[in-house]
Amino acid sequence: MILRLLILVVVCIAVGMIVLKARQVMGKDVVKDPGAATQPAGAAADAPPSPLAFTVKDIDGKDYDLAQLKGKVVMLVNVASKCGFTKQYAGLEKLYEKYKDRGLVIIGFPANNFGGQEPGSAEEIKTFCSTKYHVTFPMMSKISVKGENQHPLYDVLTHKSAAPFRGDVGWNFTKFLVDRNGQVFARFASKTTPEDEQLVAAVEKALGPTKAE
Repeated sequence: MILRLLILVVVCIAVGMIVLKARQVMGKDVVKDPGAATQPAGAAADAPPSPLAFTVKDIDGKDYDLAQLKGKVVMLVNVASKCGFTKQYAGLEKLYEKYKDRGLVIIGFPANNFGGQEPGSAEEIKTFCSTKYHVTFPMMSKISVKGENQHPLYDVLTHKSAAPFRGDVGWNFTKFLVDRNGQVFARFASKTTPEDEQLVAAVEKALGPTKAE
């Protein structure tokens, strides 16, 4: 009887640890009002550093200055070609097509940090995205989004942005939204799809009303 109880306790602890790990991996969604992370005029020195202050390499190896995107609403996503969430490429492309004329830009950052799910070369990734999902939003060269080799951009996103959005990226397809002032105002977990109502509402609010409205 005692042995059975001990086994039951061990199993419960193991299940709890698995659930906790799953929550850590998947993360949670955090959304603030666009502009809320930006400090008032005269306090710029105290504002969080902008993730748009970097020049990265695009999928063709050319310099891509993220500063050119200031004034737009930007979604930064770490992507992978062999992940259970890879099908989100389709939703991301639809979201981009729907809102790009209003100022939305989606940037894909291939990363091989999780389960070795982005093992391909830049050319292989580019071909995969364009042929299977017809991706037209900007894709960058492969980077590391966590660990010792973490790209400085993701160091800012996960450690130096406003407090609610900090924390290591837990898995592929974590999404950060940056407002027109160049500040992070939302973070969405891997499991949150591009079609999610809260995500779409955050994008629309950051974009603002259309001219017709």
